Amino acid sequence: QVQLSDSGGGLVQPGGSLRLSCVASGSTSNPYTVGWFRQAPGTEREFVAAIRTSSHTYYADSVKGRFTISRGNVKNTIYLQMDTLKPEDTAVYYCAATRGVLSSIRDPTMYFTWGQGTQVTVSS
Repeated sequence: QVQLSDSGGGLVQPGGSLRLSCVASGSTSNPYTVGWFRQAPGTEREFVAAIRTSSHTYYADSVKGRFTISRGNVKNTIYLQMDTLKPEDTAVYYCAATRGVLSSIRDPTMYFTWGQGTQVTVSS
């Protein structure tokens, strides 16, 4: 089974940047897609970005052009670079893994394992 550990959150001013990290361990030999989701208080978990084993990337419209998902040079590490942050980006961010089909990439119920979450707060 794959285990994920996410980190890198914090407090940042509007317009600032943060980079989140997701490190996979365990049974990582089988291919899987890694996604980032976020959840603000009182809201449902929403899709942010995903990267497939082919390195094709997918983004929510709300973050397109501001966030970048990528694979790190260190094996089994995925990054989410977040630039031009806005107060509405405030949430707990989670990385997750799926082996589902492309059409389900934005559906959190299709992900079989999750990181513990890291808080991102954008405030002046």
